[in-house]
Amino acid sequence: MRIEAPLEKLQRLRELQRRRDELEDADRARWRADGPAWVADELDEFLWSTQKEIMDSVRDHRFTAVKACHGPGKSRVASRIAAWWMQTHPPGCAKVISTAPTFPQVEAILWSEINDAAHRAASLGRPFVGRVLGTQWKIDNRLMAFGRKPADHDQHGFQGHHATYVLVILDEACGIVPQFWTAAKALTTGQHCRILALGNPDDPASKFAEYCQDEQWNVFTISAFSTPNFTGEPVPPALSEVLVNHEYVNDLRREFGEESPTYISKVLGEFPEDSDDGVIRLSALRACAMPTDTPRTEAELTPVELGVDFGAGGDTTVIRERRGVSIGRTWRTGSRDAMHIVGLVLQAIRETGAATVKTDVIGIGFGLTGRLIELGETGAHTAKVVGVNVSETAGDPIRFMRQRSEIWWTGRQLAEEGRWDLSGLEERDRERLISQLVAPHYKLDSSGRVQVETKDETRERINRSPDDADALLLAFYNPPGNQPDALDWIRRSKRAA
Repeated sequence: MRIEAPLEKLQRLRELQRRRDELEDADRARWRADGPAWVADELDEFLWSTQKEIMDSVRDHRFTAVKACHGPGKSRVASRIAAWWMQTHPPGCAKVISTAPTFPQVEAILWSEINDAAHRAASLGRPFVGRVLGTQWKIDNRLMAFGRKPADHDQHGFQGHHATYVLVILDEACGIVPQFWTAAKALTTGQHCRILALGNPDDPASKFAEYCQDEQWNVFTISAFSTPNFTGEPVPPALSEVLVNHEYVNDLRREFGEESPTYISKVLGEFPEDSDDGVIRLSALRACAMPTDTPRTEAELTPVELGVDFGAGGDTTVIRERRGVSIGRTWRTGSRDAMHIVGLVLQAIRETGAATVKTDVIGIGFGLTGRLIELGETGAHTAKVVGVNVSETAGDPIRFMRQRSEIWWTGRQLAEEGRWDLSGLEERDRERLISQLVAPHYKLDSSGRVQVETKDETRERINRSPDDADALLLAFYNPPGNQPDALDWIRRSKRAA
């Protein structure tokens, strides 16, 4: 038996390695041309048709935008695109940079999915090159992919990251501030570089909306009705279970209505429009819902006040907290029992420490407001109760028909000036509130005064009552200095009777 010399053995091993490298390069080239095949071969996963088309678009187009409904698997496919990009380009020549409106979104959405892909590949015996940990992917101790959320004012947060193949992923793209879009463009000047932007089309005034109209971008619109659970496209049961379904669509239709911006964005995957005759612009509200980089100061979180819209005729009683600019908690009840409603207001006062409670005194609100005043006089609470009659003459009768018009126009000004902070609200609460705030229309009378439609008119048009919006506007309303408090108002009304 011939004994192989050390030099021959070394040459043979080098030749074997060369052949392996050639095979790996051939595989990389094949998979680089077919992203869906890489997902199937390396991760043993299934992509539905539009997910495959998005991967192909990133291969073929410099700029890809995906405006999508809730739950079509957009973050999953973005994570697989990131992994495919890193795995199919020569190690050290490719970079992936991602961002989102907040770091928790960077970490918990896209990079959670990238980590999942890495773990899955390792479990199948096909580990990724380098190491994925948290929001970083390192190869030979070099940072080659990462997720980051610089401060909104930091225009240089992504500078210095260049490579032959750069992929920038802008997740939840409606909330990405303009300077980060500029930074993304600066990182992807090379012919082999790409940008993938994706998210719910919530804000018609966003950069995302602008680029979705730009001919340079290859744009996808994913409606819930074009996803497999609606079209019947065959997919594995495990995938079907996590995609948007009929129950979700029906829930949003019942709660918000098909004309609401929430339904248009999260079901149809389209950008709602700012209404020409709407009192409060949707885009202004979306800006108010964007998270801030710094916590609110104590001064920004005062005063603490409540607005109460008493339900009547089947409407819901809603109590809304404000803490300075911040829009806070909500208490609601569909009960018609007067004592139960008063008790809920007392509970809200005690839980918040509110100094002022502003109530709607029309209809059942008259007696309920009176009871709250009596309880205050007996020491049951220490809040000042201010009754507001929205049908009375406005404080500025030259500009407004009635107090309701003045109150809603004040809300419009607060939204336009960014003096509302909706960022702390739970998503369902925020969407309900926004849908109601954008609902009322206005017109000008022959004297040029603003006339906001009545609550009944809004209810008839959208088939639901804007109770949450009215409670919020009462919480932020500052009555004129000469307006009587609730007790004086009630006494005056009783004398008139």
